[in-house]
Amino acid sequence: MKKVLPLLILCLLALSAVSAGGPKPASVFKAGFAEKDITPDIGMESPGNYGKSHHKSFHDPCKVRAVVFDDGQKPVALVGIDLLFVTRHLVQEVRAEIQKRCGIRPEAVMIGASHSHSSGPIGMGEPGDFDKASPLVKDLVNNHSIVSNPGYTQLLKKQIVDAVVFAYENRVDAKLAVGNGHEDKVSFNRRLRMKNGLSYSHPGAGNPDIVDYAGPIDPQVGTIGVWDLKGNLLGTVVNFSCHATTSPGGISASWIGSMERTIRGATGNAALPVVFMQGACGDITQVDNLTKFQNPAAEEWWDIVGGRVGAEAYKTLLLIRRGAGSEIPLDSRQKVWTVKRRIPTPEKVKNALELVKAGPEKSGTTEWTFAKETLLLDAIIKARPLVEVEVQTIQVGPVVFVSNPAEYFVQYGLDIKAGSKFPFTFVVELANGITGYVPTEEALGPNGGGYETRLTSYSNLEVSAGRQFADTGIELANQMTPGKVPLPPPAPPFKAPWAYGNLPPELK
Repeated sequence: MKKVLPLLILCLLALSAVSAGGPKPASVFKAGFAEKDITPDIGMESPGNYGKSHHKSFHDPCKVRAVVFDDGQKPVALVGIDLLFVTRHLVQEVRAEIQKRCGIRPEAVMIGASHSHSSGPIGMGEPGDFDKASPLVKDLVNNHSIVSNPGYTQLLKKQIVDAVVFAYENRVDAKLAVGNGHEDKVSFNRRLRMKNGLSYSHPGAGNPDIVDYAGPIDPQVGTIGVWDLKGNLLGTVVNFSCHATTSPGGISASWIGSMERTIRGATGNAALPVVFMQGACGDITQVDNLTKFQNPAAEEWWDIVGGRVGAEAYKTLLLIRRGAGSEIPLDSRQKVWTVKRRIPTPEKVKNALELVKAGPEKSGTTEWTFAKETLLLDAIIKARPLVEVEVQTIQVGPVVFVSNPAEYFVQYGLDIKAGSKFPFTFVVELANGITGYVPTEEALGPNGGGYETRLTSYSNLEVSAGRQFADTGIELANQMTPGKVPLPPPAPPFKAPWAYGNLPPELK
């Protein structure tokens, strides 16, 4: 008994030391990747416009790509989807199922769409938006607007959940590195200042009334590389700001497919997971309205944009240093609130009704289309006058991902990066819901204008929404403490210069 008692006391003292902040086991950083196919069928609706269009051919697959990071305490997941956007209802259902199957909390799962205009069918509304609408409005929704395909929606749910669960179940001890590449030759601000004082979207190359670009671009190619402890590259994460509108003909992930192909080719790994999180690109596309040359063909454009972004990501991987364990803290923050809509005047709604009833032949296709959108917006406001929005931040070591649910103007993305204390800040648009275009206050002011500022059932948030998203993202990011950026070992102390090269010129 005398020998047992001291042993018991020693055990209690050891436990007390740990609970009081004594030595703790070393932190282990794990990561797992997965991808699942979500390629739509031929004949399904093609998104990216306000009217009906259907897929007639196939070019390259659409995917869900996921990565799970885990420090043993709080796993987080990043999910990139080759999809025009993702609805709030779909996100909530998927997050709940992920938590049920592998325990990752909803606020630690970021689900972002690439905004591919050549992807699967998904409608702009949420369940219940048009349940009490008039027969005319229901007809406009079902027969003259893109709608979600129920079977495809079920496929999306299953594949997103399965991708995250697979990534979680297959995570391994890993090292991580983060860096920024630079690519400024394939993205352009599509809004141009005009001589009349307004700003128009795509006024057209050669237009003599163009003064200059109305906004900047963001050339940063945010890049994460993840390796196992043997040095094998497990997967990458890429963040870049450019509309996914290089549709090469048929079903396609747009230039994201070309980017994936480039990185896989450069690394020699034909199955390497490449998780893409779309940056703030509400006003950014591959189209240069100040070009003096003819635009490339669709296939070539797909290759150029994806190829250059992919090449820059690979170049970045070659230079960044890797960290592991406690050097890579994980964290997440989330804020959910409601935002008001911009409301069309009664006169605008009345005029829209007359234009719709007259038909596109008499009203004109463009006028009829946006009159239809006014009636749809009027119906949505009656069903759902406020919009639930979410801004989320996920930290992975020295990088923070800051999300918003909009087609977000690039200036706001740059503002978030400037306001964040993290050495690497990757802004992710079209994440965890969809609120349409969210322009800057300037774009909605006296010298603004253009396509993105149109009032539709898709884009209608109050003028201050973009600033709300930015301020919230900065606040949430700065509540977290960045991890250290791994650096190379310091240079050895100076001993002597190189004898071959430290001498004056020899002329004789």
